[in-house]
Amino acid sequence: MENNIKIVLLCGGRFAFPAIQLLAFEKFLYAVAIGKGSNTIVDALENECANNQIKFNHFPNKDSIKEMKSWLNDIQPDYIFSISFPFLIPEEVLAFGTEKFINFHPGPLPQYRGVMPIFEVLKNQEKKTAICAHFMNANFDEGNIIFNDPINIHERETYGSLTVKLSKRMAQIALNMANMLQYAHSIPSIAQEEDLAYYYEKPTLSDTYINWKRMDASEIVSLINACNPWNTGADTTFLGQPAKIIDAKIINQTHNQLPGTIIEIFNETEIHIATADNKQIGVSIIQTEEGIQTIKQLFTKLNFKGLAFN
Repeated sequence: MENNIKIVLLCGGRFAFPAIQLLAFEKFLYAVAIGKGSNTIVDALENECANNQIKFNHFPNKDSIKEMKSWLNDIQPDYIFSISFPFLIPEEVLAFGTEKFINFHPGPLPQYRGVMPIFEVLKNQEKKTAICAHFMNANFDEGNIIFNDPINIHERETYGSLTVKLSKRMAQIALNMANMLQYAHSIPSIAQEEDLAYYYEKPTLSDTYINWKRMDASEIVSLINACNPWNTGADTTFLGQPAKIIDAKIINQTHNQLPGTIIEIFNETEIHIATADNKQIGVSIIQTEEGIQTIKQLFTKLNFKGLAFN
């Protein structure tokens, strides 16, 4: 390990685990710190670090971050990587070294700043996303860009499937960054274009709720996919009660019904719902007050005729 640069990795949980494993295998990883997380994840990561003789620390809240400065001073790493670390690193910790802190953001910068870019790119029906490696400063996602690594978004990609894809790709990108730091004579450092910048706050109910009167079929399906599985599905109302649509596809058939109206039940397994652009979506799984159910399960309990979502 003495021939490799020493990297500390700050993380927020399972999303960073493939990168941790690859950096450890390639003998770049010297220490790991996790922010807030479940006891199960924290314990598993601590045990894994102990088994591989990697230093470990846990910063469970914002107040504990003040201890990071002395920890880094003791370790003296060459670089500090961050993957989904949940807390802003204060200036007194960043003072450990200019351009030593590098974040790996799971969305293209500067267009997709914020805590959940995976949700936003799917909701906005982007065809590509990116993992952005950038230097860190005292503000979230605003440091100079090293590179944006583009990643295709496939049709019917969900939040879950894209997260898994990005997590696996993140490992290789973190290793590429480590090798770049080890061998390159200079590292790109490009100021972000503030005219293109947008910061997305954490989604609220208004962001995950289906507006049947306004949204077209593709917008609704994209929102459903963007909410699966972290929000269980896209929020709506069914039979006067909160509900979530978990899986849906576009049906290119016209209708003469109000948006949100159930037009037909297809093979007892899929309901076709009218959308604002005179198309339909086919829904196969929803969540009601009784739990997650297939349409076939609901079909045995309800007469769908004349029912509507709103």
